Amino acid sequence: MNKMSVIDMENVMKKDGHSPPYEMLPSEVQFYEKLYFKAKHVMKYASLVTLTLQNASLNLMMRYARMQRELFISSTAVVMAEILKLFICLFMVGLEEGNIWLLLGVLKKDILKQPIDTLKVAIPSFVYLLQNNLLYVGATHLDAATCQVTYQLKILTTALLSVIMLKKKLSVQQWISLVTLFVGVAIVQLAQLNAPASAETNHEQKPLLGMVAIVVACCLSGFAGVYFEKILKSTEEISVWMRNIQLCTASIPLGLVTVYFMDREEVSTKGFFYAYDFVVWIVIFLQAGGGIVVALVVKYADNILKGFATSLAIILSCVTSMYFLNFHLTGQFVVGAAIVMGSVYLYGRPQSAVGYKK
Repeated sequence: MNKMSVIDMENVMKKDGHSPPYEMLPSEVQFYEKLYFKAKHVMKYASLVTLTLQNASLNLMMRYARMQRELFISSTAVVMAEILKLFICLFMVGLEEGNIWLLLGVLKKDILKQPIDTLKVAIPSFVYLLQNNLLYVGATHLDAATCQVTYQLKILTTALLSVIMLKKKLSVQQWISLVTLFVGVAIVQLAQLNAPASAETNHEQKPLLGMVAIVVACCLSGFAGVYFEKILKSTEEISVWMRNIQLCTASIPLGLVTVYFMDREEVSTKGFFYAYDFVVWIVIFLQAGGGIVVALVVKYADNILKGFATSLAIILSCVTSMYFLNFHLTGQFVVGAAIVMGSVYLYGRPQSAVGYKK
């Protein structure tokens, strides 16, 4: 509430021939203004903490889960994350609608009666599915800190594909930041390839395979994000929950097909939930709920704040990996990570030159 809103309300009521029921004193207006800005300030930093923890925790927990002696079947974990995400989104839509009958009506209207619109999201659904499977490959063969830094290449792929597919125009500053981002990631990868193999892992480490998996995942992430944005701009607007339900209705069947073709024999002999433990379920929950949490708090976070969150997540991943995941920090890694963090911050700085080509 602010002074303008109080004045506007009084003016409207005077035009209707009614006197305002209560006229706030200047001290009260000042109190509510301070309360509003204080709450906004708190939400801003709560968003910073949330984004930082979400960015770092998934990589750390995924790496820890892939270091266990008995490895779970990653393709099944991807499907379970999509199923969990579907139930979360159905629950949220149900809360918005009020009862199950209204929920069923909305699902019928936005999904069953719009099959073409639903089919359009099948492409990004499949791409996201491949991306999530590749992230598990990366987590198996790369430490969490290296994964966290390398995965920032999705900024580069998203920007390039936005220029190509959405005709987006980038400023000179943003192009410079993308080049330095690539250089920083390259330095980190060279540090990883030159690092000695860890003696505490239970499985053979193939850093080159992990690096390729993360880079391909970045390309898929960029394509899926830009393609999905293009879909959103060309179709009627529906809630973020319903969009996620559409994605899940396409990704779950595709995920089951992926399990069948990739891991059919292993699932048939060991079982769908082989080697699932508390840590694996945490990873699934983070993968399912992380993006939704970000969607809820991102309105309080500007680009600079998101850049800080990414930088803090990289630092948190490094420190945690050093103490708990047998990560050896090198000077080359520090230089590369610092360049990446600076690039992310530079790319997110507001620029009046950024816009869209007419």
